[in-house]
Amino acid sequence: MTRLLDALHEPADLADAVRDAHGALSRHQLLGRAAALAAEVAGRRMVAVHAEPNLATVVAITAALLAGVPAVPLPPDAGELERAHVLNDSCAELILSDDPAAAGASALPVMPVSTPRTPGDVPAEPDPSAPGLVLYTSGTTGPPKGAVLSRAALAADLDALATVWRWTGADTLVHGLPLFHVHGLVLGVLGPLRLGSRLVHTGRPTPQAYAAASGTMYFGVPTVWSRVCSAPTAARALRAARLLVSGSAPLPVPVFDDLVALTGQAPVERYGMTETLITVSARADGERRAGQVGLPVPGVETRLVDDTGEELPTGDAIGHLQVRGGTLFDGYLRAGRPEPSPAADGWYATGDVAVIGTDGWHRIVGRASTDLIKTGGYRVGAGEVEDALLLHPRVTEAAVVGSPHPDLGEQITAYVVADDVTAADLVAFVADRLAAHKRPRVVHLVTALPRNAMGKVQKNVLR
Repeated sequence: MTRLLDALHEPADLADAVRDAHGALSRHQLLGRAAALAAEVAGRRMVAVHAEPNLATVVAITAALLAGVPAVPLPPDAGELERAHVLNDSCAELILSDDPAAAGASALPVMPVSTPRTPGDVPAEPDPSAPGLVLYTSGTTGPPKGAVLSRAALAADLDALATVWRWTGADTLVHGLPLFHVHGLVLGVLGPLRLGSRLVHTGRPTPQAYAAASGTMYFGVPTVWSRVCSAPTAARALRAARLLVSGSAPLPVPVFDDLVALTGQAPVERYGMTETLITVSARADGERRAGQVGLPVPGVETRLVDDTGEELPTGDAIGHLQVRGGTLFDGYLRAGRPEPSPAADGWYATGDVAVIGTDGWHRIVGRASTDLIKTGGYRVGAGEVEDALLLHPRVTEAAVVGSPHPDLGEQITAYVVADDVTAADLVAFVADRLAAHKRPRVVHLVTALPRNAMGKVQKNVLR
């Protein structure tokens, strides 16, 4: 296997290999700074990185990976409880940051990233099976859990995406996503450092910043793409790009259609999670379907099982999605050490429900715990009802959950951001487009939906 950050070691330099809103680093400058910092963190069991959206975070993550020390990205806006949990659970020994206050109330030392250092030798490549990153992800219950991702898993996923997206060193990737999740950090930073493309991080993913960046590839979450479509001039500036990638949450069909109309191309949707990385995607040179996320990437297998664990045939049945392959995590961290992965016979239960068509294309229905609603003996996917609501011209956001009902078990309950429309109007609108048992029985008109840093609706808050 090649070195994880293979392109970083290439003799041909790039003067602006990584750029943010305040400056740029060449490939050799980044390698030199990261190697010098790596010499100071070498031998640590775990380090945390105060993951602000800037070049210092890129240097810090690169340094940890060069040193073979697992890195734990820490959200810069984490509250004290979250910060304390991540630092204590991971057993991080120090925090890499240019902000002296990055440790919060903890007693951990903070090592500055951008302090001038004497360039050092590049360390030998660590064992591919060694942990590379520990990414904390929230479940339905309890505090966030640290998913341990090996260097081999990171490399396998990036190589698979290079194939399906035709991602090469000739590309310039543009995004403004947070640098503590799979989308913004693994794909958005390690991807360019492994594959050789330039990276432009816009600080924030605004339509104007995206339009000004002149990239060939753009990453965004549905909220970003919705805002891009609301700024037609900026959206049309992306026509020169060859790939617009959407992920981290389902892309509403109206936003998909608006992107086609404004940019001249359909976005590529993909599916994954912290524990599996990106496992399913549409292809750069293939079909792109609204509401569907494509086919398994090379090296990954998928299947659906029913409530008893029996495998389901492809077709129209909704089932529990399982995946296996070289991109899976090693397990969750506990007291600084990874526990065994919960995968059984190599298959990992994602907790999502999906439909796999006879042609292999995947449609993600949503989380089994929140997006599969069992009402009156029917199984209804929340996403289908949400898509129907979003077709209404006065609806801008919609989220659907199941709420307790004494007769039906669960009733379909919608939270909708809309102007000049009544709840009864929206119920009737959905009833005209979907089966009667799929219409919402309760509609709450709200001013906004609660979302996390990646733009995902926090349905546990709604419930």
